[in-house]
Amino acid sequence: MRRTFLGLAATATLLSSTAMAAETGTLKAKFVYGGAPPSPPAIDPNKDQAFCGKHPLVDESLLVNKENNGIQNVILYVYTGRGGSKLPKSDPSNDTHELANDKCRFEPHVVIAQAGDTLKVTNPDAVGHNANLNFFANNPQNFTIPPGGEKEVKLEEAEPAPIPVECNIHPWMKAYVVVLDHPYAAVSDKDGVLTIEGLPAGEELNFRIAHEAAAGSIDEVKINGKTEKWRRNRFDVKIKPGMNDLGEIEIPAEAFK
Repeated sequence: MRRTFLGLAATATLLSSTAMAAETGTLKAKFVYGGAPPSPPAIDPNKDQAFCGKHPLVDESLLVNKENNGIQNVILYVYTGRGGSKLPKSDPSNDTHELANDKCRFEPHVVIAQAGDTLKVTNPDAVGHNANLNFFANNPQNFTIPPGGEKEVKLEEAEPAPIPVECNIHPWMKAYVVVLDHPYAAVSDKDGVLTIEGLPAGEELNFRIAHEAAAGSIDEVKINGKTEKWRRNRFDVKIKPGMNDLGEIEIPAEAFK
């Protein structure tokens, strides 16, 4: 009987440990602009004006919601580089992500992908476009897409930073592709809100933010009104099971160019 009891206890402990290991957390944050929200400058298209001039184009490098100061297109991801987090190996998702040349701009502005995924660049416009992908780890790509055309690019390797995508024909067009070796990344919406799901619970993870208009390192922010110090755009969070809501993260206006 004693052996049976001990065996049951050991099994229960193992099951409990397995359940804890399987628990995950979700990280949520809202990024806001610390100052009067700027208006994005209008773009006067100087190429294919008959078509591109029909669409209201603006500089999308810094988009701030005038109603709530939310910063759009803030990229947040678990940093696994030097001094960052150690994550278990992630299985490839083998997803396909579309980047469209739509109305003389790229849609979406930021693509989040995992190594092994495919980027499908499409052109629903009535004019030709170009996609210049300045990869570091993957083979650089620079190709023209005729109206109605598309081209697939295999994202074999993780990239060390967000990779710019530019149209050499229409120089105001710009987007970014983020390629990671794990799925733990997100980009903020028009209200500055983002969520990252499936994070391993019980782990202290190192996160890094990126934004194309950031003038340099973002080393000081206000989180729910309290000043916090970061280092090189990075901060640590101990992930608990369920929701981990960081609240409102205010980035000072002077952090942006």
